[in-house]
Amino acid sequence: MGIDSFSRFVTVLVLPAMDILILAWLIYNAYRLLLKTQAVQLARGAAILVVVYALAFVFRLSTLSWVLNLLAPGLVIALAIIFQPELRKLFIKLGQGSLFRKGRSVGGSYLDYILHAAELLAGKKRGALIVFTRFVSLDDIVERGTRIDGELSTGLILSIFEFDTPLHDGAVIVKEGRLEAAGCFLPLSQQRDIVSTFGSRHRAALGVSEESDAVVLVVSEETGALSLVYDARLYYDLKLPELKKRLQRLLEYGEAEEAGEANA
Repeated sequence: MGIDSFSRFVTVLVLPAMDILILAWLIYNAYRLLLKTQAVQLARGAAILVVVYALAFVFRLSTLSWVLNLLAPGLVIALAIIFQPELRKLFIKLGQGSLFRKGRSVGGSYLDYILHAAELLAGKKRGALIVFTRFVSLDDIVERGTRIDGELSTGLILSIFEFDTPLHDGAVIVKEGRLEAAGCFLPLSQQRDIVSTFGSRHRAALGVSEESDAVVLVVSEETGALSLVYDARLYYDLKLPELKKRLQRLLEYGEAEEAGEANA
């Protein structure tokens, strides 16, 4: 094969194939990102506007085209305001750069301490909120709580949540295997379709997961159920082996597990 033939082969076959594959990869990951941020309605709304504009252009509907051109700048601003929470989560996900990030090793010992404490609290039906910081900082929440910066242990967690101490109503923040702060109050979820039986702990867990990439372990005071919240989704009443598996995966790779169905 000569140089000209090889060049023609690359130009005619290889480059178009690469073009299509890269575009397909971008579209697929953009779709996954939209699903994780629950911003699919934003994409649907934009798609409808594009279709209407295309129809007006093809069929030369001058009045409709004039109205759309007139309203276009305002519609863009209105969409940005209406879907501000979804857009914020979308940019948070992009900022994480998880597609190109290597996994991080997670020590098993501190997770074992936390899960053991959670199991004991669940048995006594003592509520608890344990927030694991990943890539998005929670400094604003930590500053409103009580800084501890202590080594994690089962006893430390139990001392906070087992009795009616001044810190038991808030959440504890865990960062890089250490208990960063306690008595932290989290933003409540803006979701309207949360099951009415869920209390303020589950709503707070959903709230912080809507504004960051944090993972939250919730111990229900009413039922003793252990749940995980991440990516604005609630995975209710998980067994300890599944709970540990998910936590290790989430904290090691910073990626939400695809398997399982969200309960809220």
